[in-house]
Amino acid sequence: MINLRDLTYEELEGVILGLGEKKFRAKQVYEWLMKGVNSYDEMLNVPSLLKSKLSENYFIHGLEIAKKLVSAIDNTKKYLFKLHDGNMVESVVMYYKHGITVCISSQVGCAMGCKFCASTIGGLVRSLTSGEILEQVIYAQKDIGERISNIVMMGIGEPLANYHNVIKFLKNVNDERGLNIGYRHISLSTCGIVPNILELAKEKLPITLSISLHSPVDSARSSIMPINEKYNISELIDACKRYQQQCGRRISFEYAIIKDVNDSTEDAKKLAALLRGIMCHVNIIPVNNVEENSYQKPDTAKIKSFCDYLESKGITATVRRELGSDINASCGQLRKNNM
Repeated sequence: MINLRDLTYEELEGVILGLGEKKFRAKQVYEWLMKGVNSYDEMLNVPSLLKSKLSENYFIHGLEIAKKLVSAIDNTKKYLFKLHDGNMVESVVMYYKHGITVCISSQVGCAMGCKFCASTIGGLVRSLTSGEILEQVIYAQKDIGERISNIVMMGIGEPLANYHNVIKFLKNVNDERGLNIGYRHISLSTCGIVPNILELAKEKLPITLSISLHSPVDSARSSIMPINEKYNISELIDACKRYQQQCGRRISFEYAIIKDVNDSTEDAKKLAALLRGIMCHVNIIPVNNVEENSYQKPDTAKIKSFCDYLESKGITATVRRELGSDINASCGQLRKNNM
């Protein structure tokens, strides 16, 4: 059995035609899927016979909201979504002046082992299908009753470790017949799987690539992010340059700033030198509390000094606004099942 939302519009059309139905039936079914129906019974204008035929090989389950938390500070909403097999993922809806953003997961758990991140605790269970990734956007939008205009793939999991499903999701969520969310309103974050960054470059999708860098020094980065043992900083930066040459898009570098680990003036100098010549933005993220580690935020003055140094060297740098801190919805705090 296949999740019906795993199909592209063209694949769905092919299935419908293969069942001896008219092409317009695909549009009807697709529209119901994008509205977030949980069963074939909810497709009111679709013939019973077609629904019966589809149900033989394709299921519709949707996501169940197992738990929902709403921040009393900024109205950020965190969802614990239950998948059809009982596994859980978290997604977060955030409100900005420029629109509503959803942070979505690409896997149940994560194998990357980044020390500052709760998502990796317990390891990887499985990757999500393209439809399950899409459903997080659909069901969050359905719950809030407002259009979601921006997506950040920065939730649980490493998107480029689930490459083919993520690429299919990106193309599906961009489809003008469905959610129609523009590529330029989508950011994909990776810890640095070099071969797949180069594969992504070939797609030439005008999304924003966000690189979780977190240190300009191999020894420090390896202590924070085990992936650095496989693809070091030099290899990663080379891949970023090649990506930019092919796509012409500015790259965002995420930098979780940690007290006495990567917050020194020397770190700022090395980071500025490392990124020289790359069209980029540095997103400085004061590290958030995770019970399983002892990392602490530097004081505000130290963070400002770090940011100011980068700016003095011509590198755009901003400190990420913390959202949903009272419901553990901030960067690095999402878990596969902990609400």
